[in-house]
Amino acid sequence: MRGFVILTATWGGSGYSPFASGTVGTLAAIPFYLLLARLPAYLYLTMLVAFFFLACWVSGEAERVFNEKDSGKIVIDEVIGYLVTMAAVVPSWTNILAGFILFRFFDIVKVPPARFFDRQVKNGWGVVLDDVVAGCYSCVLLYLMQRFL
Repeated sequence: MRGFVILTATWGGSGYSPFASGTVGTLAAIPFYLLLARLPAYLYLTMLVAFFFLACWVSGEAERVFNEKDSGKIVIDEVIGYLVTMAAVVPSWTNILAGFILFRFFDIVKVPPARFFDRQVKNGWGVVLDDVVAGCYSCVLLYLMQRFL
């Protein structure tokens, strides 16, 4: 089980990047998004909910394994955040790039309530929820950009 937690939390090892592990983890999420984007929207959202709970559990377990709170090695939270960003978005390279840039911006800036979840909520829930909020902001902005640009 320890191996599964490490492999999943680091998203195949991308969390071990010596620099910008969150950005590398988000990049590593793109192939998974492309796989899920083939699903009908209701199945994508169902998978997203299931993946959210998996990410919370794995993140909490990984904190114990790494003996670090919100370790930089844990990037499954970036994966779920990017998947939220891209929910029901047509998989074009412009959308993938725009979603990536928007998500990284909101993940770094931590616009409230993301900052609250990042600082106040402990364990795997706190690790994941700030990225989900960043993903929600990014998704809304991506939809608005598609609609009006």
